Amino acid sequence: MSMAAPVYYTADLVRALPDDGNRYETVHGELLVTTAPRLWHQELVGRLLVILNSYLEAHPVGHVLMSPADISWSDDTLVQPDVFVMDREEARSMDWARVKTLLMVVEILSPSTARYDRFTKRRLYQDVRIPTYWIVDAEAGQVEVWSPDDNLPSIERTRVVWTPPDAGQPLTIDLNRLFRPI
Repeated sequence: MSMAAPVYYTADLVRALPDDGNRYETVHGELLVTTAPRLWHQELVGRLLVILNSYLEAHPVGHVLMSPADISWSDDTLVQPDVFVMDREEARSMDWARVKTLLMVVEILSPSTARYDRFTKRRLYQDVRIPTYWIVDAEAGQVEVWSPDDNLPSIERTRVVWTPPDAGQPLTIDLNRLFRPI
């Protein structure tokens, strides 16, 4: 009995997968499959989206969105960050194929995504030089802050700060407020 060779997934193969409620991504040909997120995950995505949108209205250095998305830097890469800030001109194109410049990516850890977010996707985001990558760990009440050249993250437990170029003033998020119960 022969075993089928593993499939090397391209962005186009992932786009052709059925819309079955799962989130499909590929990083260097590896298929990443996650189920629908937990309610707490979505609550945190919503809170961050509101905070970042408010900040970017006052300091228009980028445009914030959340998944689902179609971010691809190569034929074998397609990711859907939970929350991301992209270049405003690329956002204005209204074309996923033109979205290449992300100023910030935020992933909210879930049991099903922790390995991908901390290793597979982190390395990708560092390789494509995303200036700021936050891994939000609500269970631990902390945010891991990564930049492209970091070997280890900065672990923030009280507040997290984002200072995008040309913004004039940084964004500071109080983590007690972010992680407050509903």
